[in-house]
Amino acid sequence: MTDSFADLPGGPRLCYREDGPADGVPLVLIAGLGLDLTSWPREMIDGFTRRGFRVVRFDNRDAGCSDRIKAPNPGKLRQLLAKPLPGAYDLGDMAADTVGLLDHLGIEKTHLVGMSMGGMIAQTVAARNPGRVLSLTSIFSTTGHRRVGQPAKSTLVRMARRPAQTIEESVAGHLSLMGHLGSASFPLDKDVETAWAEGLWERAGGRRARSGIARQIGAIQASGDRTAELGRITCPTVVVHGDTDRMVHHSGGRATAKAIKGSRYVEIPGMGHHIAPELVERLVGLTAEVALDPAGETR
Repeated sequence: MTDSFADLPGGPRLCYREDGPADGVPLVLIAGLGLDLTSWPREMIDGFTRRGFRVVRFDNRDAGCSDRIKAPNPGKLRQLLAKPLPGAYDLGDMAADTVGLLDHLGIEKTHLVGMSMGGMIAQTVAARNPGRVLSLTSIFSTTGHRRVGQPAKSTLVRMARRPAQTIEESVAGHLSLMGHLGSASFPLDKDVETAWAEGLWERAGGRRARSGIARQIGAIQASGDRTAELGRITCPTVVVHGDTDRMVHHSGGRATAKAIKGSRYVEIPGMGHHIAPELVERLVGLTAEVALDPAGETR
């Protein structure tokens, strides 16, 4: 539970944590838009460590306790029109941050698990650094093609609301959004979500967190359609999506699996854009399956 920091050469300072055996096979968790390293359920981390993995999770740039990038924020109109500011960082830069953290930790090869935007970052790492990635698990993510994986209009309306000014507003807003993005089939734990939202407000520096989200959205938009690049991924891959996802339509997951040759696509009925408690063991199991070779040994 201890935060550590990596000063990347020519890049931001990243905050990270490690769990599990120091000599375990590395598995890196990459969080989604506006989320931090605490967004991964504790039960999920424990599920990986019980399987012997050395779990590394970190705050992306512009999130949690990692550095905020000193750059202008794209306005709401630019975000709506998907026109990032000139010179904005993109998913390739965030993928380079991930590789920089691997170098800092002395990790030559790792399994990657990414959710939502984190899935996009993990895809990019696997495509551009094939020798560093043992397997890829992409959870409710997409390719960047404008015709797939788009959020529902009701989701866009909620995301455009006035940023929270207090911790109380932030918690209420999070619970409201997750009530929208979650699923009746796999309900969220409100006590857990409340505690997480309170912790994120403190870790992210309160109101300043919102500017980081805007720049991360700009990074996604600046990266455009990555379908062709996903065709370069050669590691064993599983793509997981829910059929009720209002943030990233499941067409994005299907397109991702189609673009990555030999990948496995798992669509979970009733799953929304949230790792609910009832889904944790299944997601851990799917990741473990793709991380194992036919003989049952970690790759």
